[in-house]
Amino acid sequence: MNRAKVLPHYLVQRYHGWQATTYADNKAWYRRLAESGQHPRAMVISCCDSRVHVTSIFGADEGEFFIHRNIASLVPPYTPDGQNHGTSATVEFAVQALGVAHIVVLGHSNCGGIKGCHDMCCGQAPELLEKTSFVGRWMDILRPGFERVKDVPEADRTRALEKEAVLVSLENLMTFPFVKAAVEDDRLTLHGLWTDTGEGLLEQYDPAKGSFVVV
Repeated sequence: MNRAKVLPHYLVQRYHGWQATTYADNKAWYRRLAESGQHPRAMVISCCDSRVHVTSIFGADEGEFFIHRNIASLVPPYTPDGQNHGTSATVEFAVQALGVAHIVVLGHSNCGGIKGCHDMCCGQAPELLEKTSFVGRWMDILRPGFERVKDVPEADRTRALEKEAVLVSLENLMTFPFVKAAVEDDRLTLHGLWTDTGEGLLEQYDPAKGSFVVV
């Protein structure tokens, strides 16, 4: 049985406010986007954490970014097994259909998914080890990253894992044949970012230095 209900009143009010202001002031632009289709230059893979607001960070307008959000901004390795793969499907569409020029993986501070992965790998979250845990099985993607930071002092380990997750996702992106081909043909560039949501800080991975540096 469908148990859907009508929207909460506060969301309805906000929608009408947006329609009467932002939309009304930019109606021609919205209609142009609707009629001509989307042509974003960049794909951003971000965490679904409500504190991470990609368009605000970069001052982006509608139609500028192709955004995919999931737990901890993770990209799984290329696995063409005929099963359901939401993130992989989104990457495929961005590269193959939209022809984006950039893919940005954006990690962030105080990520609950990363903390869960850390605790699971340390044996402190047995519930995430259950086969029935969707979060746990998703965070298995990051186990190779945990192995690389497990000897970091405990006080710094979770933050190190947040940044390692970005690198794991970048590595996994390169296992997709169409991503690898586009990168090697200079049709696509990959970028790793990490943001401190409390401080408004943005860092990018610099492959020459092998570390994240402040933008």
